[in-house]
Amino acid sequence: MPIASTAESKNAQPSMKLGRVLIVEDEDLIRDTIALTLSEEGYEVLTAADGRSALETIQHATGKSSQSPSRFPNPSDSSKLDLIILDLMLPYINGLDLCRLVRRDGNSIPILMLSAKGTETDRVVGLEVGADDYLTKPFGMRELVARCRALLRRHQQFHTSSQAPTLKFQDIVVFPQECRVTVRGEEVNFSPKEFKLLELFVGHTKRVWSRDQLLEKIWGPDFIGDSKTVDVHIRWLREKLEIDPSNPEYLVTVRGFGYRFG
Repeated sequence: MPIASTAESKNAQPSMKLGRVLIVEDEDLIRDTIALTLSEEGYEVLTAADGRSALETIQHATGKSSQSPSRFPNPSDSSKLDLIILDLMLPYINGLDLCRLVRRDGNSIPILMLSAKGTETDRVVGLEVGADDYLTKPFGMRELVARCRALLRRHQQFHTSSQAPTLKFQDIVVFPQECRVTVRGEEVNFSPKEFKLLELFVGHTKRVWSRDQLLEKIWGPDFIGDSKTVDVHIRWLREKLEIDPSNPEYLVTVRGFGYRFG
């Protein structure tokens, strides 16, 4: 059975489509095995063997590709991506740099990072550059499928819950459906995790959130890593929101409990 090549979707019955997944993996056997497994589960699969071709596919899916139309013969087949499975070690552009590039463009598509490096430091680095989950090689296909389902479910639930046209607190305005924020009248760029945190805070002002609650809400119950990543993202938020980040007026620490907005 042929496996989909870069930017070419695997033929599957439309009624079975659970989502379009891009697999970025340079080892042929691993890439083909994952592609076959996900295709049989009902996903539409795209594959890439290196970071450069993967970036072209992602940019095309988000309308930012500089490639000619002939590079993607059927634009409708590549119009959307629902999940990226991303190997860490890749030719041309490695997984960490590719993840940074995707998040720099403000793309919130879920990313499952794969790597033979399984130390806590490696996982934390992968998650902090923008990956949503981290799976260490070798892994079982059942676990991979379960993690894909969980990531897609959380992503869909988050976007479904973003129904308010705007959220506002003093001079901070959040536009959930546009993934856009203005602070004191100026538009400010936020990473996907920062945006989700801010949306949660502004939507629940005065509520105190513990680290564990924030991890479950934003990173999900399957998160594997140090809870200190919450503190890192809070610091980044303060740098973008506060006039004086060392003396915050919006995002304050409630000692012994967690964080409160407002």
